[in-house]
Amino acid sequence: MSLLVIGTAALDSVRTPFGEREEVLGGSAVYFAVAASFFTPVRLVAAIGEDFPEAHLHLLAGRGIDLSGLRRLPGRTFRWRGEYGYDLNEAHTLDTQLNVLERFDAELTDAEAATPYVFLANIDPVLQQRVRRRVRGTRMLAADTMNFWIERQRPDLLAVLRDLDLLIINDAEARMLANQPSLPRAARDILRLGPRALIVKRGEYGVALFGEGGPFAAPALPLEEVADPTGAGDSFAGGLMGHLAACGRHDAATLRQAVIYGSVMASFNVEDFSLSRLLRLTRAEVDERFRHLTALMHFDPIEPARG
Repeated sequence: MSLLVIGTAALDSVRTPFGEREEVLGGSAVYFAVAASFFTPVRLVAAIGEDFPEAHLHLLAGRGIDLSGLRRLPGRTFRWRGEYGYDLNEAHTLDTQLNVLERFDAELTDAEAATPYVFLANIDPVLQQRVRRRVRGTRMLAADTMNFWIERQRPDLLAVLRDLDLLIINDAEARMLANQPSLPRAARDILRLGPRALIVKRGEYGVALFGEGGPFAAPALPLEEVADPTGAGDSFAGGLMGHLAACGRHDAATLRQAVIYGSVMASFNVEDFSLSRLLRLTRAEVDERFRHLTALMHFDPIEPARG
């Protein structure tokens, strides 16, 4: 197994202008693992409760995801309830029930600890630090975080950032973390905190990469139909890290290509609720959309007219 993700497995209840679903499969590690599984073998480490449906485990195992790190603990599975208005870039959390997450230790087996590519999905930075101390021989360590941790556990989060190769956050979180209104200045200040590279997700406006090799920006794919943005950022990270792990390198050129694959996986994710679209997706569709998005970014320079 070349890629390890530590995060959440959840039962989500979501309402958007286009529909509503109750207690569907979700969680940061789950979205990440399914997206990454199109590129490379994945190990998933998360906590589930006694009520986590067996059918969900069969779906994940059907993608070839190693579920030996899925810890079933006494109690109920983590639950999140949220809604979106027509501004699909912003989720409104209505209820969060941590349940078994309150007892999740993120212990790793020797095999898990030796995985070369590791992604710390959006969880408590104390847990992220604990995992960081346990992994060894890591070729790339990447992480996600959110405004909740930036506001409430900043010292713990800063300790995580010092050891990262890559941080993936959205534009509002980048500005909050750096206390800078300008995104390029925020990126500069965040890179000084430790990460070698920073990826800033900008929703329907695309994504920006900062770090070695200079800045890089890519548009989001224009979509006529969007059903549910839940998990789009995790699917982006899964596609990106999956491609990097499959290539076995993360130089500037490969990282830029990985950004496009991440954008592709996020674009599929939002087309249906929960993981429904990803679970019926084919690798041929992924590669076709990669070519389509790449073509959108291409143009032939034209010599300017001279007066």
